[in-house]
Amino acid sequence: MSNGSFVGRTYSLYGEGNNSDAYYHQLRIASDECLTHAGSIEDLISFVRKLSKNKWSLKRIASATANATIESYLVHQLCMELSPFTVSAADHLRELRFSERFDRTLSTSVEQLHLYMLEIELQNRINSKSFRDCDTKLAFLPHCLRDLTTNCQSAKRGEDHVCKGCSTVCNLKAVSKALRRHGIQPYIWMTANLRVLLKRLSTEGKHPGILGIACVPELVSGMRMCVKARVPVVGIPLDANRCARWWGEFYYNTVNLRELEKLLGAETLKQVARWQPHQDDFDGLD
Repeated sequence: MSNGSFVGRTYSLYGEGNNSDAYYHQLRIASDECLTHAGSIEDLISFVRKLSKNKWSLKRIASATANATIESYLVHQLCMELSPFTVSAADHLRELRFSERFDRTLSTSVEQLHLYMLEIELQNRINSKSFRDCDTKLAFLPHCLRDLTTNCQSAKRGEDHVCKGCSTVCNLKAVSKALRRHGIQPYIWMTANLRVLLKRLSTEGKHPGILGIACVPELVSGMRMCVKARVPVVGIPLDANRCARWWGEFYYNTVNLRELEKLLGAETLKQVARWQPHQDDFDGLD
């Protein structure tokens, strides 16, 4: 079972541990193994997208004995490497109400989750440099990372809401500070329409890079939208899906800051050390 203090509705990147470091280690191993069976990373991403569309076909592949097909290899290899992080998915699927079974996000299968995790990792490998090289970089963060014990003081500014640093223990504040240090404008995703935003920026001749943080199914959806719009996109999944959409209420949530720093190009241990808050990082946001 997942760490009892940090369960997700369908996944928890903590697994049996106290953080998500082991997940990223296993994901890289799984990704490297899968790439040995693909012509290129681009070919593998394209194949993974197609394979993840049909959950019923995936279920049949998963229940059958592994064979020599690439489909079977991917499904079984990912299950072997990533199943410790998706142990709650089966119970969630069994408990879905009839109407919820038609919600593609809520009804994401275990096999789809594993393929989505692989897709996020592969997209990050392809896009990390082009994202960092963009003159304008925007990040969209989920409001479920906020400090749930206080009244969030974020306010609308520019494309969406921005963190004003009102809590010293807020994960939104920690992530926003890290992003600003790398020249990325962070927004709390409350009202922005990503599809409309990308179209408008393209019309204005602007070509930004986009960073997303969300639960695994929603992060994949947003990243695919950016890829279709030819926008350099990278993403970090929330450590578990713990928001009201999944549970009916919000629970404390985290994202791996060390992995975020690595994705943004931090190269030293000092750069990836745990962030310490300073109010001057948020000066001018009142």
